[in-house]
Amino acid sequence: MTAHPTAIIHPGAQVAPSVSVGPYAVIGEAVELGEDCEVMSHVVLGGPTKMGKQNRIFPYASIGLDPQDVKYHGETTRLEIGDGNVFREFVTVHRGTAGGGGVTKIGSHNLLMAYVHIAHDCQLGDRIIMANGASLAGHVEIGDHATLGAFCGIHQFTRIGTHSFLGAYSGVNKDILPYSKTTVDRPLTVLGANRIGLERSGLSKADVDELEAAFRLLCRSKLNTTQALEAVEARGFHSEQVKALVEFIKTSERGVVK
Repeated sequence: MTAHPTAIIHPGAQVAPSVSVGPYAVIGEAVELGEDCEVMSHVVLGGPTKMGKQNRIFPYASIGLDPQDVKYHGETTRLEIGDGNVFREFVTVHRGTAGGGGVTKIGSHNLLMAYVHIAHDCQLGDRIIMANGASLAGHVEIGDHATLGAFCGIHQFTRIGTHSFLGAYSGVNKDILPYSKTTVDRPLTVLGANRIGLERSGLSKADVDELEAAFRLLCRSKLNTTQALEAVEARGFHSEQVKALVEFIKTSERGVVK
């Protein structure tokens, strides 16, 4: 085992010889690490936790600590992790609870991006991607090859089906169908020109007024985008910001929020 001198490894931990442990990492009692795992700086691993081979744990991840459940009173519960997973910065994964089966399970070859949270008694399959900030309450099940977008929040006891894709910022309180693309409504609305910010940046009142007029045509009229652009150009605005706005819309490849 290659361990930095500042790392703290409990004598009761079982760490394979090929594991590397970075500065100030803490590996607690009853932690088992398989071959070729990489524990980077400032990681905290608690147990009982059994982790397979070739897992990578990035700085400040906290894995295998007590569950955040008021019914938990120190019972011996476990976390089981497969092979080839990536736990990015500040990921948190908690052990199970006695009332929930006693074990949190994560399969193999999953990518948990920064700030992901896996609560007690969750059951994750293989090749799952959870983007930054996605969070699971307790007892959630996720099937193989599922993808959760950034900052999704998943209610306890919910199931996320295999090969499903869940859009970012989705709040979920029912099961997500396997093989589906699912997302919440995203009602984005343009409220006009950013007058206060533009004035603070030194734009003249005339320029801001022309931007407001352009936004009224683009976003509050019943014209489609092409018609609205023609109407803006027909007005002959002098503001360079209006010209830049029109050019921005014309060169958009994904469409614009109106």
